[in-house]
Amino acid sequence: MSWQDGAGLLGFVLACLAVASSGAIFRPGAWYESLRKPWWRPPNWLFAPAWTVLYIIIAVSGWLVWRKAGFAGAALPLAVYGVQLLLNAAWSGFFFGLRRMDLALADVALLWLSILGLILLFAPIDGLAAWLLVPYLAWVSFAAFLNWTMLRLNPQAAAA
Repeated sequence: MSWQDGAGLLGFVLACLAVASSGAIFRPGAWYESLRKPWWRPPNWLFAPAWTVLYIIIAVSGWLVWRKAGFAGAALPLAVYGVQLLLNAAWSGFFFGLRRMDLALADVALLWLSILGLILLFAPIDGLAAWLLVPYLAWVSFAAFLNWTMLRLNPQAAAA
């Protein structure tokens, strides 16, 4: 790997680390603990390792496309990549920061669509990069269903 490739990978990792920091800034806290949750919700400790793995594969996926096509050759796919990072970062702020499960649900729906679009845009450039995003899409699908379920279980919290 050349130093340019290494610097590019570092850039994608740092971008994902910046997005991940929204989860550290907007933490669940007492409000979240007071909410009704479905019985099938994973334990809190599972979210950090799951997202760590996902952020690594998101970074590698973006890097593979950048390495193959560059910013000029993959302008649209990498722009969508940036959009999905912003939507990803916004979810914690909506859900935990503003305590707006409804806005978080709208955000996660857009995030889901952006990931699907990203997979379709990455596939012609680098098949592995596209496939790496499938677990991310699956996890966000589950997170969207969990968000929707919590909104239904806690209508008073949604109205507050």
